[in-house]
Amino acid sequence: MNFLKAVADELIGLFVDDGSLAALVLVWLGVCWLLLPRLGLPSPVPPALLFVGLVLILSESVVRRAGGRS
Repeated sequence: MNFLKAVADELIGLFVDDGSLAALVLVWLGVCWLLLPRLGLPSPVPPALLFVGLVLILSESVVRRAGGRS
């Protein structure tokens, strides 16, 4: 039974290593999906905002993880 739990944990870890990163990405995608179409921005702006937000989220995660290791 421990073997199955270890395999399941490894499979989940392949896709979700950092839970806060995954949660922030989902929240940002939801915000962009709900708000950006209603703002009436020119067509190149919403994808740029989506990209910049995801880059900032990833950067924050990288800095946080790098700071935790010595």
